[in-house]
Amino acid sequence: MDGDLITLAAANAAFVGSHFAMSHPLRAPMVKALGAGGFTLAYTVVSFATLGWLAHAFTNSDSLDLPGSGEAGWIIASVLTWLAMVLLAGSFVGNPALPTPMAEAQARAEPKGVFRVTRHPMMWAIGLWALSHMVLFWSTRTMITAFAMGTLALVGARLQDGKKSALMGEAWAEWSSRTSYWPRWGQFLSVGAVPLVAGTVLWLVGSWIHLWHAGIPAGVWRWL
Repeated sequence: MDGDLITLAAANAAFVGSHFAMSHPLRAPMVKALGAGGFTLAYTVVSFATLGWLAHAFTNSDSLDLPGSGEAGWIIASVLTWLAMVLLAGSFVGNPALPTPMAEAQARAEPKGVFRVTRHPMMWAIGLWALSHMVLFWSTRTMITAFAMGTLALVGARLQDGKKSALMGEAWAEWSSRTSYWPRWGQFLSVGAVPLVAGTVLWLVGSWIHLWHAGIPAGVWRWL
């Protein structure tokens, strides 16, 4: 592994590791030492600093040296990204995993929309987006970064279950008993029209921006 890729791997490790550390083992002592506002500020500063390092390292590492998975890979990646965008579109409403005063009431409600698929639709959206890039087998820098982001999302979702269980107790246990960590893909088409339409729009717009930003046609635009 050359120096640029070592730097990129270190930047990814710093971004993911700092998120895990500040969200779990270091959260309580940091809040105690800094107060809630100070913790939020420190979390934000560290997150943006490590993200900036990651973005810089990614941009400055030139490693387009993998053979790619061809048209089959692009089809699979496009489908995975569409699934991700639908889950993401439906994850902002009625989500007890988000920091909201309504979290306990939401956890006791009947799962609907994308929560019929998984109780972590936002995390799985990120995970599927990461997987879609790995499926393409495009470059070493993409593989490193996609793997890190997928790990952050899907391991983070598991850790979130433990944290929410400690914070919300019976309400989260009830939510967990009626929802699934692993996606139930048989429920996907029952998520409702709004996530399906909004997610499709996000997918179309996002893949168009991919062409404009990265110079690589993605999604449906690859074949139009």
